[in-house]
Amino acid sequence: MTLPPLSLYVHLPWCVKKCPYCDFNSHGLKGTLPETAYVDALLRDLDQDLPRVQGRTVETVFFGGGTPSLFSAEAIGRFLEGAQARLPFAKDAEVTLEANPGTVERGRFAEYRAAGVTRLSIGVQSFDPTALKVLGRIHSSGEAVTAAEEAHAAGLSNFNLDLMYALPEQTLAGALDDVARAVALKPAHLSHYQLTLEPNTFFHAHPPALPDDDTAWSMQEACQVALAKQGYAQYEVSAYAQAGRECRHNLNYWRFGDYLGIGAGAHGKLTDASSRVTRLWKLKHPESYLKHAGRPESLGGVSQVAAADIAFEYMLNRLRLREDFAEAGFEAATGLSRELIAHGLARAQSLGLLETTPAGWRVSGRGRTYLNDLQSVFLPGQAGNTALP
Repeated sequence: MTLPPLSLYVHLPWCVKKCPYCDFNSHGLKGTLPETAYVDALLRDLDQDLPRVQGRTVETVFFGGGTPSLFSAEAIGRFLEGAQARLPFAKDAEVTLEANPGTVERGRFAEYRAAGVTRLSIGVQSFDPTALKVLGRIHSSGEAVTAAEEAHAAGLSNFNLDLMYALPEQTLAGALDDVARAVALKPAHLSHYQLTLEPNTFFHAHPPALPDDDTAWSMQEACQVALAKQGYAQYEVSAYAQAGRECRHNLNYWRFGDYLGIGAGAHGKLTDASSRVTRLWKLKHPESYLKHAGRPESLGGVSQVAAADIAFEYMLNRLRLREDFAEAGFEAATGLSRELIAHGLARAQSLGLLETTPAGWRVSGRGRTYLNDLQSVFLPGQAGNTALP
């Protein structure tokens, strides 16, 4: 089989302060940021994983966190230079850096661009001062505006703004105002997703009062309409973009591409020439990672995915996209027979969750409403057990 495209995910785990809703592997910074030691560890980590991807081309890079913009442009550039010395990068490789508006100094984005960053993802979440305070964000709405202006000035207009809705005490008018203020900054891409109370977060242990489900649904629908009117097409559950500005890194995830995970707690998914899929992950705590990076002890775990689970994982991701898909695409991405998903496709169609198109299949409007139920149809042994209203 032809191996799927390869992406590189780089996790930078520190932030100024842990947000109460965040369940990512992030750690409030205490003392000086060990950026030189951490970049050294990242390169040792990459050296250890090279035999798994030797000769393959990196199509996209994503620096996630934590707050990657705590790291200097020099540190980001040093890692990218080291990575390109080890692996070929596509000439048009997309290189995304997550940034918090409260950690960006004037002129920093231009330095990141010079270091090799081609795209930014700016964590705004809301423009409402009260909401920002409740969410534990360290930036102001004014700093968010300045960050967007800086991105444009630096020639990095291909940037994303992160927005959340269904926030504590938020109204429909408030959610729409956030969207309007975001669109006014002319980002190429918007991530718009509902606040959820994830396990092992402060909000899960001490839940704030959130809008009810009907109100949250109204917010989602109204904001989708507002974004569409402004030229932002929804191409994934929570992703909207101007034409041609979809996030290539995330598209590779959703199309079941491969990705190498470097850094504390980073996860990877790799396919070999025999269609075997391996998932591996690194030690989560930064201190342990720094100590063991580049050695077998840095692996938090490695597992080979069973064929039936590959089919489910493929559909779990693929069904998030608005684009059509074909059974031949499943075979090309996984090297497995389309028979593994045939029963699930038929079952989903009978439930009105999928519809056929000239290109193959598409998630129906009902399927988008009941996406979790649609995905569960493809769980091993569950194809006949989904019940819907």
